[in-house]
This record gives sequence, C-alpha cells and structure tokens, in this order.
Amino acid sequence: MSKHPNPRALLTPAMRSLLDRVARAGHPPMHMLTAAMAKQAYEAGAGVLDIPAHKMARVEDLTIATRDGFDLKARLYAPASEEALPTLLYFHGGGFTVGSVATHEPLCRHLAHLAHCAVISVDYRLAPEWKFPTAVEDAWDGLQWLRDQAMTLRLDGTRIAVGGDSAGGTLAAVTAIAARDAGVPLALQMLFYPGTAGHQSSTTHKTFAHGFMLEEAHINYFFGHYLRGEADRNDWRFAPLDGVDDSGDVRDLDGVAPAWIGLAECDPLTDEGIAYADRLRLAGVAVDLEIYSGVVHGFIQFGRAIPQASTSHMDAARALRHAFGAA
Repeated sequence: MSKHPNPRALLTPAMRSLLDRVARAGHPPMHMLTAAMAKQAYEAGAGVLDIPAHKMARVEDLTIATRDGFDLKARLYAPASEEALPTLLYFHGGGFTVGSVATHEPLCRHLAHLAHCAVISVDYRLAPEWKFPTAVEDAWDGLQWLRDQAMTLRLDGTRIAVGGDSAGGTLAAVTAIAARDAGVPLALQMLFYPGTAGHQSSTTHKTFAHGFMLEEAHINYFFGHYLRGEADRNDWRFAPLDGVDDSGDVRDLDGVAPAWIGLAECDPLTDEGIAYADRLRLAGVAVDLEIYSGVVHGFIQFGRAIPQASTSHMDAARALRHAFGAA
C-alpha cells in the first residue's frame, strides 16, 4: 500500500487543532530528554487532556512480588465493594520507558465504571533501568499473582482479562500467549493500539512518522532504552506478530484468548495492529477490531478534547462485559 499524499487531511478537525496546539506549545521533544526527564515530563502532562477521574467504591494500593523478589506497585479500582467482580489486569503505555499507574488512572477508573469490573493497574519495571524482558516477566508474574490472590482480594478469579495500551498492549498480547501456553484461561485480551512487530517498516510507520504525536524518533528512543540489542527485536515476547521462539519458529496463536483491538487511524502502529488481528483470526481466535477514524496514537487519554476517546472506552467496556458474561 502506498503512502497517503496528504495524511494530515485524514485528521478530524478537533484532532488537527489539538496537534497544532501541541506544536505551538514548543515543549522539547521527548526523544531529546534523558529518560529520567522524559518520565517526569510524561507524568506532568498525562492528565491535561484526560477525562476527570471517576469515583470508585473501592481503591486499594497493592504490592505484587515478582520472581526475582522485587515488589511491584499496583492499584485496584472497583465500582462495587461487596460483590466478587471479574478483573481486568491492565498494563499502561509509554514505550516501556515512561508512564505509571498514576498516568493511566482516569482511564482505568472509567473502564472499571463502564464495564462494572475491577481493574488492577500494574507498575511494571521500566527501561532503561530495567531492560527487556523484565517488563514481560513482570506482566506474567502479575497475572500469576492475581490468580493466587483473587479470593483474598474478594475478586472472581475465574473471570480475568488482560489489557493495555501501546507498549502495555504488547505486554497484554504476550501475556495472553503465555497464558495459552500455561493453560491459564483468560476471558479477553483488550488491546489499544498495541505494538506487535519487530521492525517498524510498514506503510503507516512511513506515513505517520512525523507530526502525529507518536513519531519515528520517539519509537527509536523508547526501543533504544528497552532492548538489550537488535536480536531482541526478533523475540516473540517483544514482537508477538512476527517474533520467534528459541527454536526459531514464529509463535502460533491457536487457542489464545479472544481479542478486542482498538486502533487509531493516524498512527504508525496501525498496520501492525491490523496484521495482528488478521493473524489471530487466521488462528481461529474471535477478534473484534475497531479503527477510530481521524485520530492519533494516545487518543484514548485525550477525552477532554477528542470525543472518540470516550467512544473507545465504551466499546472496550462492552467487550469486557460480554467476555465476562455480563449484559
């Protein structure tokens, strides 16, 4: 597929206006910052365009012990305190380098409210201090911990979904494959614009490389911090679409959890998201794919300015309710 001659024409007026305001603000691009400065800048800007945080009946700070003895922070959001709710285990986006439970709190609260489920958001370890595959292992350890602790937490351990956005979507997709391997049942994998490919060579990577929020320079910056070397790009735990296992084989996707995938039309990651949906379908996995027209990567956290944000939350929540057997 050839590159669009004028990709900015694809943007909604509200999205174009927002990108113009961001450009006029003149903040230094993230890829020019140190990792520590990038983390601070992302934290400071995360809530500016997000919807107000929804009130929850139950909010608890939790600790997840990992295989190497590290204590991960996590936060539980639940819209009801008495019933044993199904649970979405959520991994935030941020290129494996920035982001936190705090940056994605309004999103997680809204999903919990809309889907009438508990959401546990995990502060997995970030690059560059923690390289690949630490985040992958943290995500899996989080799922194992949730299964073990569900009854203690007054949650329904038989109804668990995994989800995430961007890098967190990658972690959720990889965790779903690992769960299939281990015979651990999952109700759903909920993926907002996940990264799935080992190499960023698709048409949408070229078309939306500059000026559409997530830029080519940002992707290279994040992966430069996260990966130990080029060989990691070909590991299925980084690239569930086309990465390989220790035997050199691309992972089959037969029997992984059903998927809800929400993509932004004007996003470098769109082609690989569509390709992953296609691979899942070819493996016989039920897939619900939504592509939100005229918006960019990150839009799910732009609810104050971009109406498609709330639409995507409602669509994802509907998929969760269906997967959990609720109306």
